[in-house]
Amino acid sequence: MTKPDAESPWGNQFGFIHVSVPTRNGLDNNDPLKIISKVKRLIKWKKRSLGVFLTGQLLETMRRFRGPEVAAQYIHSTLKNTSMTISNLIGPKEKMSLADHPVRNFHFMVVGVPQSLTITMVSYMGKLKVAMGTEKGFIDSKLLTTCMEKAFKRIYEASLEGKP
Repeated sequence: MTKPDAESPWGNQFGFIHVSVPTRNGLDNNDPLKIISKVKRLIKWKKRSLGVFLTGQLLETMRRFRGPEVAAQYIHSTLKNTSMTISNLIGPKEKMSLADHPVRNFHFMVVGVPQSLTITMVSYMGKLKVAMGTEKGFIDSKLLTTCMEKAFKRIYEASLEGKP
């Protein structure tokens, strides 16, 4: 729990960053690290923009003055106009237990959203867990899994190149 005089707010902090899916044109497709670096710079720049702060303030103002249902409707109408969402959760660095049973790992999934593809990420004990959900019939799940595994493998191998 957060102390009452803590600097960081407690609870869900919600905001939007609209990022276009990168196209293959103009990118060096043979170097996955260049693609990741370019997208990382773009997202970092957008996270620090005034738009994220203003969106968060708008949602909080809506919730406070018009109620949580109105804020939820606004969020849903915004998400309805997107193809994919990515959500993340920073998890604990230490091992957890529930009723004296150790938690080996956990995932979370955002359900009931209007997107065809949802990707969620959570870190737990320094390891990243990725979960994906798709609309039924949107894409062959085996094909999606294979593509993602190959992409992660290419990124991992590219990150090891040139290291001792």
